[in-house]
Amino acid sequence: MDSAATQPANSPVLRLLLTFSWQELLHHPWRSAAAVLAVMLGVALAFAVHLINASALDEFSQAVRSVSAEPDVEIRAVQGGFAEGLYGQLARDPRVLSASPVLEISSYGIAVQGERIPLRVLGVDALAIAGMAPALIPQPNQGARMDIFAPDAVFLNPVARSAFGSETLRLQSGLGQKTLRVAGGVAATGSALAVMDIAAAQDLFGRGGELTRIDLRLQPGVEREAFTSSLRAGPLWPANVALQQSSDSATRIGNLSRAYRVNLTVLALVALFTGAFLVFSVLSLSVAKRLQQFALLAVLGLGARERLALVLLESLALGLLGSICGIALGTALASLGLQLLGGDLGGGYFGAQTPRLHWSGAAAAVYAALGLAAAAAGGWWPAHQAQSLEPAQALKGLGGGQSRRPSAWRSAALLLAGAALAFAPPVFGIALGAYLAIGLLLLGGISALPWLTTLLLDRLSPWVAQRVLPLLAVERARRVRESAVVAVSGVVAALSLAVALTVMVASFRDSVTRWLDVVLPSDLYVRSAMNSSAAETAFFSADFVRQVAALPGVARLVAQRSRALLLDPAKPTVTLLARPLRDPEHELPLVGELLPVPPGAIAIYVSEPMLDLHGARLGQYFEPLQRAFSSPVSEDNAATMPGNTARTASFFVAGVWRDYGRQFGSIAIDQADYERLRNDTRSNDLALWLQSGASVAQVREAVRALAVQQAGPDSAGAQMEFASSADIRAASLKIFDRSFAVTYWLQAVAIGIGLFGVAASFSAQVLARRKEFGLLAHLGFTRRQILAVVAGEGAAWTAIGAVAGLALGLAVALVLVFVVNPQSFHWTMDLSLPTSRLLLLCCAVVLVGAATAWLAGRAAAGQDAVLAVKEDW
Repeated sequence: MDSAATQPANSPVLRLLLTFSWQELLHHPWRSAAAVLAVMLGVALAFAVHLINASALDEFSQAVRSVSAEPDVEIRAVQGGFAEGLYGQLARDPRVLSASPVLEISSYGIAVQGERIPLRVLGVDALAIAGMAPALIPQPNQGARMDIFAPDAVFLNPVARSAFGSETLRLQSGLGQKTLRVAGGVAATGSALAVMDIAAAQDLFGRGGELTRIDLRLQPGVEREAFTSSLRAGPLWPANVALQQSSDSATRIGNLSRAYRVNLTVLALVALFTGAFLVFSVLSLSVAKRLQQFALLAVLGLGARERLALVLLESLALGLLGSICGIALGTALASLGLQLLGGDLGGGYFGAQTPRLHWSGAAAAVYAALGLAAAAAGGWWPAHQAQSLEPAQALKGLGGGQSRRPSAWRSAALLLAGAALAFAPPVFGIALGAYLAIGLLLLGGISALPWLTTLLLDRLSPWVAQRVLPLLAVERARRVRESAVVAVSGVVAALSLAVALTVMVASFRDSVTRWLDVVLPSDLYVRSAMNSSAAETAFFSADFVRQVAALPGVARLVAQRSRALLLDPAKPTVTLLARPLRDPEHELPLVGELLPVPPGAIAIYVSEPMLDLHGARLGQYFEPLQRAFSSPVSEDNAATMPGNTARTASFFVAGVWRDYGRQFGSIAIDQADYERLRNDTRSNDLALWLQSGASVAQVREAVRALAVQQAGPDSAGAQMEFASSADIRAASLKIFDRSFAVTYWLQAVAIGIGLFGVAASFSAQVLARRKEFGLLAHLGFTRRQILAVVAGEGAAWTAIGAVAGLALGLAVALVLVFVVNPQSFHWTMDLSLPTSRLLLLCCAVVLVGAATAWLAGRAAAGQDAVLAVKEDW
């Protein structure tokens, strides 16, 4: 009985969709194409971001598995290395089936053209690695099987072979070079990698008796958790050794990059969000034009629910077409982005790898569903108008049914809920509460437009009481305040997001500029390594630093030592910076107060990410760093056995500083304290202040010549990086602007979609008011005067939209600056308002809104409007 009753209702709707709605599409294809384009852009951008990041993460995971296979447990050094005696202790453990020692070194290979290329060097035991990581088994050239043990032989993976393209490999060590013979290859994927015998690697880099990793395979039946717990609880277990699972590296990168991927996806969905308003405007115009046709269909028996379903199906059809095109465009954009940008997209998580595209049908379905949901949301109000029309009135051209006004308390509740959610903590490192807060603020602000219209126009009405045309425009806008929601909702949504992004980017850029002013005080900078992971092989000796300080033209020199620390296996490495800190308040961009150091403690200064990622707290001792320094390998390469510890030290967090250059966290410590603890006098970065009148170019060449003189003609001195503070500042800001270029493009797309929505909305309003314009023409108003009224009304409404969009945009900007950014990336910024840019943006929106209203009113204010008055007679 029920199915028989529903079938007649559904069948006419489908037939009307293929006939009635299809004819409307044929008559106005450009309007529907604009809605489809808006949905397509939103889906394409979001899906492309997802594909790029998913492909990069999948490729990274495969590379990790290829070099470490699937050991049950990995033993890793917190910093530097640990004594190889630990390997013997673990290999003899009856619970261990097999153990594979590894010495992992990050260095630079010198290409044929002289370019330095980052290269990972793995020293392995060829006999032990076979059962642990088959992809790392050296495959010697034909007839040279014993080369796997040769001290000068190295085996390259395909990426390294392609990068160096030579039968010899030059590796940087300090300022000099080590030349090795390429004796074969390995099958491991990922970034450039070289494999050699572990004893040869220890001798080559002067790290005898030292390991950085041990891979363990446990006996069947041995529980991994119980095994690792017993090791940690052992009295001889070194504190500076971390235990982790082999999948932790990929999991760590995936977890850390999750917030970055979500932020990019939300940013890409801005176009889809504004596209929903364009669908709303297009269907509002379409329903307004066909109001009499809908009324006739109602008289002929098409019920209210069928009219609602018909318009919703029209919106879903637009969304489906836009989503299909968006998935195709997103796939093409992702493929192009992987080729041009790699899998990095500016985040610094996946390095310079260029992964293959990994297409996912499930992800495509999810993003297509988002496009459909956006289109359905945009079509709901026009569908409700078609549902609630009064056929008798609509047949006479007197408009549709009266929609219920939204309640004031509902708008206030949305705004208050948004403000409350802004203070919610992150969920799994994602600012979900902040994103929900932004959505609620936008919905609450848009739903409050009728009351904002009344408030502003009531204040404006006395000013135009003596002018007929402005009075007509203002009074009409006052009396139909609900129409403001239809006319300017798209502008408010687009403008608020554009304002928020403008303020956020300007605040970040100004904060980065001020940070650079503090961290770049000297005239010339010399760097041995591009990152802290290669700091162990690319460094300056203490003797070289003293000679540079004595060069003519150098007034002052400050050296800095960089080291990578693995404080937590589930989290990324942090950077330890050892430099002279005589006046930390002026030498570091501190955030907050500087605390006095308790007697006997060592002062450290942590960057902001250390607070969230590693639990450091101002005014408290930081135990993870104490464990990192508890059992080092001595710098003279005399390996210490497990249990031999250095002098204990207590590290006190005396200050928190802002470091935009190392997003995973950094720790600054005074150089004297570091050298006393580690007996390490090497440096990685030199800051030079020049004497008055000294030439930067001459000092740079003198430093380069000194490196060649000290290390020999085959040294890597020519590979040092030189830059002035102005060069670094310009390069940093250029990278910043390039990283945020997509936001400017998305702002333009959002504003364009919003203004197109204004044009469509005003067209709908004007078509519904043809009799009103005809009556004004009968009363003696000229066509120019009627257009002036329409333009004035458009200016009034878009001015309200600009005010609302500016206010909402500033509220959303506060959430982005003070909530989303710290929760997602763990650093703060200072709020900066680009006033002139914001005012120019708002004025442009008002002017364009008035112009679109004038253009929309031209057709309706002509002869047709006069004839429309006669339709009832």
